[in-house]
Amino acid sequence: MTELEVLSYVKASAAALGLPLDDARALRVAAHLQRTAAMAQLLEQVPLAASDELAEIYCPDRPPAIDGIA
Repeated sequence: MTELEVLSYVKASAAALGLPLDDARALRVAAHLQRTAAMAQLLEQVPLAASDELAEIYCPDRPPAIDGIA
């Protein structure tokens, strides 16, 4: 996406969510979004095998039932 497209996306998203966003802040958000997308693109280029994934994801035990409610 071009800088203008990212900025338009940020402004449209803020409007859709009802978030107040002045032009200066929209520019900063767009810059951060572009940096994040660039980092993600670098990570997507790294060849990973299934064995590179974490062994398991932490899942805490379910809290105890209260008054027979599971």
